[in-house]
Amino acid sequence: QVQLVESGGGLVQAGGSLRLSCAASGRTFSSYTMGWFRQAPGKEREFVAAISWSGGGTYYADYVKCRYTISRDNVKNTVYLQMNSLKPEDRAVYYCARSGRARYCGPSRGEYDYWGQGTQVTVSS
Repeated sequence: QVQLVESGGGLVQAGGSLRLSCAASGRTFSSYTMGWFRQAPGKEREFVAAISWSGGGTYYADYVKCRYTISRDNVKNTVYLQMNSLKPEDRAVYYCARSGRARYCGPSRGEYDYWGQGTQVTVSS
């Protein structure tokens, strides 16, 4: 069984930064693409970023590109999301997810088979 536990959320002023972490259980962490999604109140859960199994490929939604950076440490079984220049519209619950594939195959939620419980990010204006 795979468990994903996010941490690092909180309240930050617009223009500030936060770093989210997602710790994964299981020995096969390094074999899969990992992703971050977010869900704002009253909205659908949306793709934020993903990183391939080796870390060699990173992918971002246009609305976070050049502000967010995804990375992973396959020794620590952890994936990170560095969020800079935060905006009030970035406010959401952020979820870590594990893809069912080693390679990145698109931003669809259906590509991901394990999800964390989420961590709240709030950005004040």
